[in-house]
Amino acid sequence: MPLHDRTIPYLERAGLYHLARLNSHWFWLDEPLDVAFQLGLPVDGEAVSGCLGEFETYIEGGRPAWEWFQDLFSELPPPNKVKQMTVHFTWFHERFSVLPPDANEETVRIYARAYIMMLLSTQLFGDKSANRVHIRWLPFVANLDEMGRYSWGSAALAWLYRCMCRVANRNVTNHAMKVDSFFINLVTHSNRGGLQQSNGTVHG
Repeated sequence: MPLHDRTIPYLERAGLYHLARLNSHWFWLDEPLDVAFQLGLPVDGEAVSGCLGEFETYIEGGRPAWEWFQDLFSELPPPNKVKQMTVHFTWFHERFSVLPPDANEETVRIYARAYIMMLLSTQLFGDKSANRVHIRWLPFVANLDEMGRYSWGSAALAWLYRCMCRVANRNVTNHAMKVDSFFINLVTHSNRGGLQQSNGTVHG
């Protein structure tokens, strides 16, 4: 799924553009990531939070989540691509790979939302399936211009440490994610002082 030039401003405002540049071939999780790159995630800002249980009840004041999904993406994925509150990432990849050259600004925003949804679900907050995009991110991509106010770096580290604790607990059999090189890189940068506050930007 390519990063289109017209979606870059939205990634920049969200504080996620530097991360998006880490892999020019998109985020297939079996590809090794170059640990020499800086993550560039904001650490200043509001906490990234939300409700994971009974998600469809609490999203946007009780509005059905899939209705909101359809409003934001102008369509719904086919039933065979949906599992509970997730969408198989191949649907996003196939549907939003090619931005029409005459796309209006609303279409560009839709493509930016799709890119960010995949970025968050496969890179920062992946689960062990390694191929699902959770729609818990709808409240964030619904307001693209406000995404930059969140501390994505802190949230990514919190997710990482939670998952590593679960992996280390022999009594837990349902791990949230596989801990791959990307997340180990987060810890490495953190231990080297890689997550430093400077105008809300992460430095390596």
